[in-house]
Amino acid sequence: MPRQKSDDKRRRILQAAVKVFAQKGYHGAKVAAIARRADVADGTIYLYFRNKEDILVSLFAEVMDEHLCRAREELSAVEGAPARLRAIARHHLRVLGGNRDLAVVFQVELRQSTQFMERFTASWLQDYFAMVGEVIEQGQKEGTLRPDLPRKMATKVFFGALDELVTSWIVGGKDYDLSRLAVPMVDLFLHGAAAGRELAVPVALAAASAAGGK
Repeated sequence: MPRQKSDDKRRRILQAAVKVFAQKGYHGAKVAAIARRADVADGTIYLYFRNKEDILVSLFAEVMDEHLCRAREELSAVEGAPARLRAIARHHLRVLGGNRDLAVVFQVELRQSTQFMERFTASWLQDYFAMVGEVIEQGQKEGTLRPDLPRKMATKVFFGALDELVTSWIVGGKDYDLSRLAVPMVDLFLHGAAAGRELAVPVALAAASAAGGK
């Protein structure tokens, strides 16, 4: 029971931090504000985290660990590289599209510092790229992706497209289901923009529908 209560309190602090970081920005956020939102005493924060930076680092690491774990579980139930890429894209867009505050922290606040970016690129991003790279390699072996496709470049292009969709969703301030763009985005990645190929869901139609027809 004591451990359960401790875990719950730590989780509350991290959830509060997401809200405060998203509303105030990392540099404008105060530990005291996080404590108030989590309904704990200021000093309680330091029982779990060394400082504000440690809160952000822990938040990012835990969310990404969970994100990658669940994504791999979903992949285990899907066969074929194209279907697996769509599963990754849906998961990515569903997680961030389901929590705008979390998306703001990930897409905006974490990128305010070169130090943060270097740290996370060397850790979770490499794990994410490894997962996508494995699927691309699978596609090359099974013949659904070009064998001459530069795997590292393709991985970065795939992630970059997802990343930009989330950023545009935040900046645009429109309330649409971000995950609906997963299929057309992956089909564009798989088939390119050349004429003569029909995508599973026309890109323009999907984008217009998701954005409310605008």
